[in-house]
Amino acid sequence: MSNQQIEIHVLTSLSDISEAEWDACACPESNESRPIDPFTTHRFLKALEDSGSVGTGTGWTPRYLVAYAGEMAIAVTPAYAKTHSQGEYVFDYSWAHAYERAGGRYYPKLQISVPFTPATGRRFLARPGYEEMGQSALVQGAVQLASENQLSSLHITYCTEAEAEAGRAMGLLHRTSQQFHWENTDYANFDAFLASLAARKRKNIRKERATAQTFGGTIHQFTGDQIEPEHWDAFWTFYQDTGARKWGTPYLTRAFFDIAQETLRDDILLVLAERNGRWIAGAMNMIGKGTLYGRYWGCTEDHACLHFELCYYQAIDYAITHGQTRVEAGAQGDHKLARGYLPVTTHSLHWIADPGFANAVEKYLVAEREAVDNDIDVLTSYGPFKKSSGEEK
Repeated sequence: MSNQQIEIHVLTSLSDISEAEWDACACPESNESRPIDPFTTHRFLKALEDSGSVGTGTGWTPRYLVAYAGEMAIAVTPAYAKTHSQGEYVFDYSWAHAYERAGGRYYPKLQISVPFTPATGRRFLARPGYEEMGQSALVQGAVQLASENQLSSLHITYCTEAEAEAGRAMGLLHRTSQQFHWENTDYANFDAFLASLAARKRKNIRKERATAQTFGGTIHQFTGDQIEPEHWDAFWTFYQDTGARKWGTPYLTRAFFDIAQETLRDDILLVLAERNGRWIAGAMNMIGKGTLYGRYWGCTEDHACLHFELCYYQAIDYAITHGQTRVEAGAQGDHKLARGYLPVTTHSLHWIADPGFANAVEKYLVAEREAVDNDIDVLTSYGPFKKSSGEEK
């Protein structure tokens, strides 16, 4: 395979590659089971594109890279020309400001990521057996695309640790940050999870769950064919409210949720709260082969602890019941620590065209990685789990 000639094609639409060809690289395991990463499937990325959530006027212009060996696609990656840094969750605003203060033009830049999705997963999506060749070809192709188009930089966000190590070996800059994930250590049920916690933390979670139930209604979990169009009508209202408060303008369009009903509902878990015949709050999760990914939350009524119940505790319940090993609860949020979600390291890779600026960023990243490691150590020490077998039960 090493002697094969590799060609990189740049696609402006996923309509230019078949679902079977893309997914043979993105999720080859899906022939036998659920995709490990639901966000890099052809159907998810195309839903973003077809709904207008990415594309003209959004600041996310598709530039998907496909590596071909002869007639066969051996590797693909979701890449976008960006005219801003919104919806990435690995923030480079300070880099942009410094670059522009020095007289440079930071935007547009090239971004390899899943838009609006701070979830770790493979970014260099290669057919089995072509992993090393595929990653090398895609990195070289992305750097060449950025350089030839006089883009300031390339950013590969929420890649795997293995990809980060390989990227560093290829000369890319390595950045770390942190998230909070819940890990399933073969808990039989939610009470078994609670039994692993220190007494005070266990008591607090029980109190929060009991308080959440006082909202005067019923909590439902829906997935697959259980999800109905009316659920999306309600969730769109929730999503708009949260999106407007967090980002100014929601990233996803209404059409995305209509497409999700048609093509993504088997990949989705909706947790909805119903009160007096009305949906009043909800959380949307994406279901991977071994991981549940918490994505969006919103409400039309405020009730104590309902957010914690719908977003965190219902997700843990689902993961335990369905044998999933992890819940990723999205970006940021130290408040997740007390609810059983521990800090973990996330990774990104960067290439900057200007050598002087690249050197300055590299020095900054060395200090930042050390700070992230220290922060994770400190936060972990404050985690809710029992510190020893002899701790109070």
